[in-house]
Amino acid sequence: MSYRGRDHNSGRSDRKGYGDYGGSDLPKAFGSTSHNFRDGGSGGRGGGGYGGRGRGGRGGGGGGFGGRGGSFGGGQRNKNDQPGANLHKPKWDMGRLMTFEKNFYKEHPNVSARQQHEIMTYYTSKQISVKGNNLPKPVLQFEEATFPDYVMHSIQRQNWEKPTAIQSVGWPAALSGRDMVGIAQTGSGKTAGFMLPAIVHIMNQPHLLRGDGPIVLVLVPTRELAQQVQEVANEFGRQSRIRNVCVYGGSPKGPQIRDLERGSEICIATPGRLIDLLEAEKTTLKRCTYLVLDEADRMLDMGFEPQIRKIVEQIRPDRQTLMWSATWPKEVKTLADEFLSDNIMMNIGALQIHANHNILQIIDVCTETEKDYKLMKLLDEIMQEKENKTIVFTETKRRADELTRRMRREGWPVMCIHGDKNQQERDWVLQEFRVGKTPILIATDVASRGLDVDDIKFVINFDYPNSSEDYVHRIGRTARANNTGTAYTFFTQNNCKQAADLISVLREANQQVNPKLVQLGESARFLGKGLITEPLFW
Repeated sequence: MSYRGRDHNSGRSDRKGYGDYGGSDLPKAFGSTSHNFRDGGSGGRGGGGYGGRGRGGRGGGGGGFGGRGGSFGGGQRNKNDQPGANLHKPKWDMGRLMTFEKNFYKEHPNVSARQQHEIMTYYTSKQISVKGNNLPKPVLQFEEATFPDYVMHSIQRQNWEKPTAIQSVGWPAALSGRDMVGIAQTGSGKTAGFMLPAIVHIMNQPHLLRGDGPIVLVLVPTRELAQQVQEVANEFGRQSRIRNVCVYGGSPKGPQIRDLERGSEICIATPGRLIDLLEAEKTTLKRCTYLVLDEADRMLDMGFEPQIRKIVEQIRPDRQTLMWSATWPKEVKTLADEFLSDNIMMNIGALQIHANHNILQIIDVCTETEKDYKLMKLLDEIMQEKENKTIVFTETKRRADELTRRMRREGWPVMCIHGDKNQQERDWVLQEFRVGKTPILIATDVASRGLDVDDIKFVINFDYPNSSEDYVHRIGRTARANNTGTAYTFFTQNNCKQAADLISVLREANQQVNPKLVQLGESARFLGKGLITEPLFW
C-alpha cells in the first residue's frame, strides 16, 4: 500500500447503498431513533436520524442536560448528589464474617520440577517481569494449571495451543488466592486470565441465596468491555452452570435488577450503574470475595475513582483482589497500594508507555485542512485490500457525526459509534462491523477499549488523542492475538506538545520517526521556553 501514489476521486459514484447520514444507523426493523431528539435529520441507511440534540433540557440529578440551544445545569449538586453519597462504609467485624476458601492451587509435578534457569529463560523470551513474595512458578501447558475438569473441557473447546504469558503467571497466582496486579496490553488473554480462576473460586463457595448478591465482581470502564467480559463468562461458566449479569448504563435497569435478585454468581459492571443499584438497595456486595478491577487505568482516566472507592468499601477487606491495567501511572499504583495486600505484580513488556510491536505506525504531519483529503485518499487504498476492516478515531462526537455524514454522502461503507448512541444502536453497529458488512467504523474513545474484534487491520487517528496512553489504547485495536496491523495518525501543530511522548512510543517499538514530527517536538520545547511564538514547521 503506497498511501502516496494514488489519486483521490472525491465523488466516487461506484459506492452504493449508504445514504445520507442523519445520526442513526439502525434499520427500520429496529425502529426509528429520531423520537429521542428534536430537530431530527434524515435517517442513515433507512434509520431515523437526528440533527442535534433538542432545544429543551432534560433535568435530573441536580442538573439538566440540554442540546443545541438547550441548557446545562439546573442548580449545584448538593452533597447527597455525589456518587455513592448514600452508601455508608460498613464496620467489618472479621470474627463474625463467614469464612471462605480462596487457595485452590495444587502445583503440577512438571511445575515443581522446573528449574530456576528454565523459568528465567521463559520470562526473558516472553518479556515477563514478576515481583512479590513467595512467587508461584509459571505454568507452560494448560494441564499444568491443574484446573478442574469443568474448566479444562471449556479450554479444550477453544483449540488454544498454550497459555499466554499473562495466563502462565497469573493463573497460579489467582488460584492460590493471592492479590495481584497484571500489566499487559490488549489481546494478551487477561480476561480468561481472571475469569477461569473466578469460576473455580465460585465453585468452592456456599451456594447463593436469593438476595445475596454476587460472589465475583468485575468492574470495567465501558459497556463494550462489560459485554466482552460477559461473553467469556458465558463460555467458561456454561458447563458449571454459573450465572452472570452485566450491569451498565444506557440499558433498562429492570432486567439487570431481576437477574441480580434471582442470584448471579458473577456481576460484570460499570462503576456508575453499580453505584446506582447499590444506593437503591437492589443488590449487595456482602457475599463478594473475588474482586477484579479490569482496565483500572482507563477507569481512572474516565473519572471513576470516587465510585470505585465507594464500591470497594462495600466489600469485605479479606477479599481476593485482582487489578488489571495496560499502563502503570502513579494513580493506579496508589489504588493498588490501598486495595491489595501482599500482592504479586506481573508485567508483560516494559512498564513505560509502549505499543504492540506488531503494529506498523505511520505518522503523517499535516495541517487540519489537509486531513479530510488525506483520509479519503488513504481509505481509497485500504478498501482495495482483501482485509480492510478499519477504525477511524475522532476527538469529539460532533466530529464523528460530521465525518460520517460527509462520507456516507460519497458512498463510503461507514458507520459511527459514540457515547450519544443508545445501547440498541451501538450493539447493532458493532455487530455490523464485527461481521464485516460495514468495514469502516468511525468512533470516539468510547470504543477505544473493550471493542472485541480480532481482525481489525487498520486504525486511523483522524484526530490525535489527548495523551500517549490513549494513543496506545487506540492503536491496540489492531494486531490482536499475534496478528499484524497498521496505524496511521494525522498529527498537526495543535498536537506539538505531545510530540515528544509520541516519539518515545515510536522509538520503543522500533518504528521510523517522521523528521517533521521531530521538528514539531523541538518547536514545542522552544514554545515552552517562550523562544518562539509558533511551531517552526509552519
